[in-house]
Amino acid sequence: MNAGNPVSTGPYVLTFGETMALMRADQVGPLAHASTMSLGIGGSESNVAIGLRRLGVHAVWCGRIGADSLGQLVEREIRAEGVDVRIAIDPSAPTGLMIKEHRTPDTQRISYYRAGSAGSRIAPADINDELISRAGLLHVSGITPALSPQAAETLRHTIGVAKAAGVPVSFDLNFRGNLWSAEGAGSIYRDIIPLADIVFAGDDEAAIAVGAGEPEELARRIANLGPGQAVIKLGADGALALVDGQIFRQAAVPVSVVDTVGAGDAFVAGYLAELVEGRSPAERLRTAAATGAFACLVPGDWEGFPRRHELALLEAKEPVSR
Repeated sequence: MNAGNPVSTGPYVLTFGETMALMRADQVGPLAHASTMSLGIGGSESNVAIGLRRLGVHAVWCGRIGADSLGQLVEREIRAEGVDVRIAIDPSAPTGLMIKEHRTPDTQRISYYRAGSAGSRIAPADINDELISRAGLLHVSGITPALSPQAAETLRHTIGVAKAAGVPVSFDLNFRGNLWSAEGAGSIYRDIIPLADIVFAGDDEAAIAVGAGEPEELARRIANLGPGQAVIKLGADGALALVDGQIFRQAAVPVSVVDTVGAGDAFVAGYLAELVEGRSPAERLRTAAATGAFACLVPGDWEGFPRRHELALLEAKEPVSR
């Protein structure tokens, strides 16, 4: 195990969760007939950490991996992006795996092989309490409590340490229907939302927590549970944020979509990066919309996330810059 010592310089965003190896077919069609596949990594929380780092924000990611080659891949790729990685190595459980299948040109199916994985066994001891208490912000995801009771306890412990130290907490609901039921998820969401300062949710995810409604009503119901900021992600319809009682709206950035997986994480990274920098809610949403759009331009979970100097590219009038 290598939980590590607290970082010593500058404010940072801390996040943790399971990152898996990712395999995707290189062509459209049934996976059973795929002759070649690409290998990478993906995980919501590490995606956010990478997105933050590319925007110039110091990010720390904690996770548990197996003592296997896929675990080595996960650690190497996240470190290569400049994220401060704190890894616990589990010799008795494998690194999780997800597989993407492009069954048609416009649809894809994702399968997970993560039951009993190292990431599902993350424990409070894997995350240094001082690392939490010295963070500028803690970001967590609703995927973690779906993995196992121990992972859920780790989430609660980490939030508790952050709240005791006055560290703001960001929570992305991130519902995964193949991990648990909407009823089970909704109950946990309603426990966690009052502990968070910022909540992100798609409109369908928000409905699991607070009941169906229009985006503005969903944001207000979430805020009524305690958070000062409720951000509703609306995909191609943009986003809406309720910040300290005031509504802000943001249109989506039109792009030619290749792969939407990871776009929500890119959106969260863009919003949090501007929040950390002290920028206004409108600026947070504008950057979040741009980062989410960038993620849709390439296959993969995080590879298309932009660096800060690239954000203006989506507004470029000329296709070639010299």
